[in-house]
Amino acid sequence: MKKLNKLFKFLVCVLPLVLFFSYYPVISLGNNETMNFELSLPLIWLVVFDAVGLVMMVRKKVLLRGLKGKWAWLLFPVWVTLSVIWSLNVTRGVLTAGILWLIYLAVYAMWSLRELFDAEFRRRFLKWLFGSTLVVCAWCVVQCVLDLVGVGREYSLMCAGCTYRMFGFPHPNGFAIEPQFMGNLLLAPVLIAIYFAVRGGYNLRKPLEVLLPAAFTFTLFLTFSRGAIYAFAVGLVVMTVWMVVREKRGRKEVAKRAGWVWVTTVVAFLLALGAQGLMAELSPTNDTFGTGVAKVVNHLSLGIIDMRGEEKETGDNSPSDVAVEKPVENSEETREEEAVFDGYVVESTDTRVRLTGAAVTVWRQDFATAMFGVGLGGAGQALYNNGLSPAPKEIVQNEYASLLLETGIVGILLFILTVMLIVKAVIRCENVVLLLALMVAYAVTLLFFSGLANALQIYLMLAVVYMVLRKKLVS
Repeated sequence: MKKLNKLFKFLVCVLPLVLFFSYYPVISLGNNETMNFELSLPLIWLVVFDAVGLVMMVRKKVLLRGLKGKWAWLLFPVWVTLSVIWSLNVTRGVLTAGILWLIYLAVYAMWSLRELFDAEFRRRFLKWLFGSTLVVCAWCVVQCVLDLVGVGREYSLMCAGCTYRMFGFPHPNGFAIEPQFMGNLLLAPVLIAIYFAVRGGYNLRKPLEVLLPAAFTFTLFLTFSRGAIYAFAVGLVVMTVWMVVREKRGRKEVAKRAGWVWVTTVVAFLLALGAQGLMAELSPTNDTFGTGVAKVVNHLSLGIIDMRGEEKETGDNSPSDVAVEKPVENSEETREEEAVFDGYVVESTDTRVRLTGAAVTVWRQDFATAMFGVGLGGAGQALYNNGLSPAPKEIVQNEYASLLLETGIVGILLFILTVMLIVKAVIRCENVVLLLALMVAYAVTLLFFSGLANALQIYLMLAVVYMVLRKKLVS
């Protein structure tokens, strides 16, 4: 049993590192017209963890103990599983339901064996979390350098839309499929690091109280993912305001620390902005430091702030545009490429808004669909059948709209019930402000994700952070 305990704890500790490798390496198992079949490290971790957890719960005779009076937690997964019966994409529905139940089993195993998460283990988990995050942040910087010097994507692991050719500077995706996922993976580490910096409760040495949040925030801004950056900003506001307002003792000290956190965040943003401008200057495109900075500000502000001067993009910045080479006076001169995008990519926002609207349109087409949905996994097929998407592989890119379309009003109500149960559990924790800030941040990111399996890192990270940090960490 001691060996199993050690293995269980080890699997929990390495989860943050495993989640960072959400796409690389990946085992492709083929595809069809509606989906790709792939096996990733987080999925392998989930299966192994559940197997170990089941064996331990059986041996400790706690397998069924935690189910007493907890039936409300099972209503949502039971309903979405039943919806597979009428799904427009049964294969996707079955696989998604299977992953959902694996997640529930993992959380249940952690809850049933929560006595293993003592203070010593919590400190060890944080070391793994911060250490793996620092390594991946360093890789993101290296990834940018590799792209700028012309190293192929097969070695740099840059996604096609991440290279300098898009905006004139690279925005790293780490080992994730795209920068949006990489930024999302940084939310938990950066908010946890900031929380302990403000609280001063993890015995972080003073240099680390500044360097860890700064390094994580810098990389988050470097990903150039608006969804992740907006979610981080909202989570940070919730955390710092709650801590200052609710603090009964040492409020001035907490307010002072919170102020320094915001200063650090602003400095990290300015450093990332400078780095993006510098990369634009050094890239093979005709961009300069100024145009690079102007593009970042324009894109992150949704086009509201425009410092690009007279050379502005008049089109819709469609991804269908291609990079072109400027003519040169003689062949000895180095040709400079023109980046695809010149600022705010309007279509990036319009596509998400259009797909969300399309999902709502299909959802309300008749009473049965409105109440019960088109079945788990059937959103893409439903949009395609109604002529609202070019292919059945299309996803809604908004988890709330996707759930509404696939599971109907019944599914949404049960989802809200589950969220209420989670909030009820969270408010009883010692580190309630941290967990609530994470919940709010992840709630924002779900506006940019869809497909329960696609956002695997959100559910697993929130669950493990709750289980590990629900009690006060002794310094």
